[in-house]
Formats: sequence, C-alpha cells, structure tokens
Amino acid sequence: MDLLAEYRRATRCFEAGDPSEAARLLEPILAAEPGNTAVRQLLARSYFSSAQLSRAEEQLRELVDRDPSDHYAHHVLGRTLERLNRPVDALRHLRIAAAMHHGNADYQAALRRVQARVGR
Repeated sequence: MDLLAEYRRATRCFEAGDPSEAARLLEPILAAEPGNTAVRQLLARSYFSSAQLSRAEEQLRELVDRDPSDHYAHHVLGRTLERLNRPVDALRHLRIAAAMHHGNADYQAALRRVQARVGR
C-alpha cells in the first residue's frame, strides 16, 4: 500500500465533504504509522465531521497526550466534548486552546459559548 497516496486520497475525500470515507482510508494508515500526527489529526477531524464523536475524542486525547502544546487538538477536543454534551470537560480544553492562541476568533467563540452554558 502506498501510504502517501492513500493519505492524499483521504485528504481529497475530507475536503470534498466525505469525512466517513476519509476516515475509512485513514484507519489503516494510522495502524501502519501510529506516530504520524498528521494522519491522526485528519482522522480525528474526519471522525468529528462525521459525528463519530467517541472515536474523535480518542484520537484527540492521544494527540494532546503526545503534545500538550497542540492548541488545535485542544480546541477540537473541547468542541468534541461539547458535542458529546460534556461542557465541563470541554471547558478545560477550550480554555487551554484560547490561552495558547489568544487571537483566534473561533477559539474565543467556542470558549464563550461553553462558559455561558456552564455558568463560568
């Protein structure tokens, strides 16, 4: 299997609005290269976009564990937890992402939305 060609194919599927197909293509790539952050991130985004939220959470937690300074992984993990109706858990990751990347309007909006929901 040409992993790079498959990754590019998965990227095209994701960008074309087919995150489920992207995830299907990415799973064997990640199995072959478990340390590949780019593959894991695209897989997490594919799961998130196709509402496979528990799977997204698993991949995002792995990304955050491997690199606690990954603000994007914290943000998407927070958004995933928000969608899983776990706003208190989401708040921690959204705060971290917003603090690390203060000028990002999406990060700030997500943080404000969850803070309002939690009341903090």
